[in-house]
Amino acid sequence: MSIPTILIIEDNLADVFLFRQAFDELGEPYLLEVLTDGEAALAFVAEHRSGARKPEPCRILLDLHLPKYNGIEVLAAIRVEPPLSHIHVVVVTSGASQEEETKVIELGGVCRIKPPSLAGIRILAVELMDICKGRIVRLASSA
Repeated sequence: MSIPTILIIEDNLADVFLFRQAFDELGEPYLLEVLTDGEAALAFVAEHRSGARKPEPCRILLDLHLPKYNGIEVLAAIRVEPPLSHIHVVVVTSGASQEEETKVIELGGVCRIKPPSLAGIRILAVELMDICKGRIVRLASSA
């Protein structure tokens, strides 16, 4: 099995640092790719469409409230691109409206409250790695 690649699309670099720390603490090999806004995320989708970018991430952690294009717009773009449409996407937010959460679910994503502590981030990191390794199938929404 190849080393899992996890894509984090997050504009808060402190959160990215905490997720990286949590994944490092798992002690399992992984690659972490980070994009910091919706525009970079849409460019990532376009690169996969053209075949210019490999490998595909095993999971995507997507902030709902990104600059330039929001997480719902990015998730919609991911879902219409065959190379990416099958990837499990966890949309994280510190607060989602009912309409936003419904749209994420309609697009096949999972909406989760952004963990407020390193302990919560560790739990999410374990769940994501377990999905990448095939130990669990899918996360539940918690927003």
